[in-house]
Amino acid sequence: MYSQKVIEHFMCPQNAYSMPDANAQGTFGDPSCGDAVILFLKVQDNYIQEISYLVFGCCASIATSSITSVLAKGKSLEEALNITEEDVIKALDGLPETKVHCSNLGVSALRKAIDNYYSNIKTSIKEDPV
Repeated sequence: MYSQKVIEHFMCPQNAYSMPDANAQGTFGDPSCGDAVILFLKVQDNYIQEISYLVFGCCASIATSSITSVLAKGKSLEEALNITEEDVIKALDGLPETKVHCSNLGVSALRKAIDNYYSNIKTSIKEDPV
């Protein structure tokens, strides 16, 4: 049912931890199945230096969150915004048709975290005019 890569990322998820000193975070959930992810970013010079997440969900949700963090780490924010659900599925060597919707969890949370980062920058510029 699941590829070897999905099983690897489910059994040994990469970057799965809370990040209290993150620059930004994004949350996304799928009400139809109850899965949810909170993704944390530490950004420096417009690059993702550190990324982590906390996920509640099935095997596919855990694996897709893990591979999303692997795909995004070290990328510029612009490059990370271009990561798609198809990229996640391909990196995991596929997902069962009934689990393809899980690929949007990490990607959506990543996009929300990047939006949050940009919002935080705009707010800090307004508060600290030089």
